[in-house]
Amino acid sequence: MEQLLLVRYGEIYLKGLNRPYFLKALVSRVREAVGPVGGKVWLKDARIFVGEITDMEDCIRRVTRVFGVHSVCPAVRLDKADFDAVCAQAVRLMEGLTGTFKVEARRSDKRYPMDSPQINAEVGGYILEHCPGLKVDVHHPDHVMSVEIRDQAYLYVRVIPGAGGMPVGTGGKAALLLSGGIDSPVAGYMIAKRGVELCAVHFWSFPYTSERAKEKVIDLARILSESSCGIRVHVVPFTDIQLQIHEKCPEDYTTLIMRRFMMRIAERIARQEGAEALITGESIGQVASQTMTALNMTNQVVQMPVFRPLIGFDKIDIIRYAEKIGTYETSCLPYEDCCTVFTPRHPATHPKLDKILQGEAALDGERLIEEALAATEVVTLPERA
Repeated sequence: MEQLLLVRYGEIYLKGLNRPYFLKALVSRVREAVGPVGGKVWLKDARIFVGEITDMEDCIRRVTRVFGVHSVCPAVRLDKADFDAVCAQAVRLMEGLTGTFKVEARRSDKRYPMDSPQINAEVGGYILEHCPGLKVDVHHPDHVMSVEIRDQAYLYVRVIPGAGGMPVGTGGKAALLLSGGIDSPVAGYMIAKRGVELCAVHFWSFPYTSERAKEKVIDLARILSESSCGIRVHVVPFTDIQLQIHEKCPEDYTTLIMRRFMMRIAERIARQEGAEALITGESIGQVASQTMTALNMTNQVVQMPVFRPLIGFDKIDIIRYAEKIGTYETSCLPYEDCCTVFTPRHPATHPKLDKILQGEAALDGERLIEEALAATEVVTLPERA
């Protein structure tokens, strides 16, 4: 008998002849996730297994956060030829439970002498005989005793939902503009869930934003890295650019011009990283720089696609998602990001391109961008020893 983790995938089933490519990527992501705590990962008979586990609960926590994992099941593996041992193990797994149950058998080994209905009946009867607190309900049971007959017999009761989605790296790479707020981590998570590898770009305005504000963003990236299997964060010094914009550009256009500089810098970093798109946490109408007119003005300065997965979300929806993925509390820490520095009293909501260009003409834009890129700090998560 051996305890292990049985890992199930979902959407990958639909990939037809391309399924092996996605499975190989998912196995690699699971292996990376459990690497810090040991554990052996292998693929066999349409299931991913994790064995040699020293801490089952920590292993479950790590694997359920991997994109592409539909669910995980702490299971017991034993010799399928010893059916008495299978029944006895089923009782041990059900001991102490009360209410209703059913047995759900799957038999991928068609040479096995019992078919699935027979296994259900035999194991179910054995449980009824030895667990007086349980009775059968095949339609709406409180507990399901799963028995999978593969190369061996695998038994489990617990099924823990995973993150879902697709394995990171199968959908290309994109650069996330990561602030310290609630929205951008959620946007990055949503795109990464579709198999997109992330790098992140953060704009830091020291001393107007503190060292702790930068650490907050690193903490957010660290949370994202648990599902994304690692992330590189580019911390761009943005103070000089903001000061120049504040001093030389029309006040009501400073936020929009600032956003255009962010997009230009993020695109250059994205290309250095081999990324094909930018990701932002913008939502229509949430702030003045996120009207449709303003968003169009920021799009005009880049050549690559800009993904805005939250574009139709309201703030309550975004907060609920942030709570679900575990970024909300960190995002709410009281450390301001650069977007709150030099905020105009009445920002333009319907900006005019000629006025934007007039303001930008007063700046030595290329020099400012090159200096910011040259001083950019890169943090790789998770940190390697």
